[in-house]
Amino acid sequence: MRMLRSIVAKPLFPACLRAFVTDKRGVSAVEFALLLPLMLTLYLGGVELSQGISIDRKVTLTARTVADLVAQAQSVSTATTADAASALGAAAAIMAPYPIDAAKIVVSLIEIDKNGNAKVKWSSAKNATPRAAGSSVTLPTALQVPETSLVLGEASYDYQPSIGYVVTGSMKLSNQIYMRPRLDTAT
Repeated sequence: MRMLRSIVAKPLFPACLRAFVTDKRGVSAVEFALLLPLMLTLYLGGVELSQGISIDRKVTLTARTVADLVAQAQSVSTATTADAASALGAAAAIMAPYPIDAAKIVVSLIEIDKNGNAKVKWSSAKNATPRAAGSSVTLPTALQVPETSLVLGEASYDYQPSIGYVVTGSMKLSNQIYMRPRLDTAT
């Protein structure tokens, strides 16, 4: 009886093992399960990265446009709050389709005296605190031309990824640009 069991069991075991090893029915499912996390991470990371780059570009365009609009004013040195507000109003159109509420935009007129000291003459802001009039500003050396003025446009955006799978937390995207007033005869 023992011998009969061993004769029947021996050929059966290698056949089962051989069938298991050569069976290819689950290979695709295993490969898919192994690659899904990697492919999902790449896709979601690409979406978040492209959206972040797009918003960063919009921040740069906003800073530049606000400064450019103010620099083109007839009288930058005596600009009114309404003049600055209209330039800041353009920021909403530039930041679209992203919410303007997350953006902080400041435009300021910087005057440089005969000694090369730069001070804020006026400042206006949207969703931010304007620079204090009379406060000192550190300028790049190339821009410190005595008895001139500059328009400073600043924009920042707290980017919160919509998915948050690859990039977590918020990132502060910011830019600033200096422009010389072009039409103002006072400076």
